[in-house]
Amino acid sequence: MAKILKELSEHIPFTLLATAIGIILAIAGFLTGDFFLQTTETIFEIMHPAHVLFSAFVTSALFYKYRKNFLLAILIGITGSIIIGTLSDVILPYLEGNLLNLHTHLHLPIIEEPLIILGAALLGSIIGIGLKSTKTPHLIHVLLSVFASLFYILAYSPSFNLIWLIAVFFIVFIAVLVPCCLSDIIYPLLFIRKK
Repeated sequence: MAKILKELSEHIPFTLLATAIGIILAIAGFLTGDFFLQTTETIFEIMHPAHVLFSAFVTSALFYKYRKNFLLAILIGITGSIIIGTLSDVILPYLEGNLLNLHTHLHLPIIEEPLIILGAALLGSIIGIGLKSTKTPHLIHVLLSVFASLFYILAYSPSFNLIWLIAVFFIVFIAVLVPCCLSDIIYPLLFIRKK
């Protein structure tokens, strides 16, 4: 438990910075007018598979670093990135958006675009096992997760407006911090202990 709390505390500053960058870019986007609002769904549809790819990369690389089982590393990478990535990018923003009365709609990419999401997870897992790197991909993973969570709320909350960005800052921060550490660090280590 101490290691988990240590990992979370080390990720707080980067997650705060990434979330602040995302909010600043969203404000700049709002100032450009309707074009930004028309592209939020497209941006989410790019960011979510990219997030899944990097999540699978880090999860499978960390698992394979300690346990040289290729097929199990692929399975851990795919399941961790899709389940926890969906939690971070979709489920938590959806629940938190509705809690704030943003009337957020549910959109599940794994159901609506399964080949894209499964393909991203498989590719990320294979690359992660091959490259065995975790630090830089984890930073990219967190940044992509921030953008995916943020753009989910922007795209699927019809009553969203500029005033809600302060609340959204906290939604995105929570939706990213815990699930990203869970998928990249805790999830693969659970299976290594069972060796």
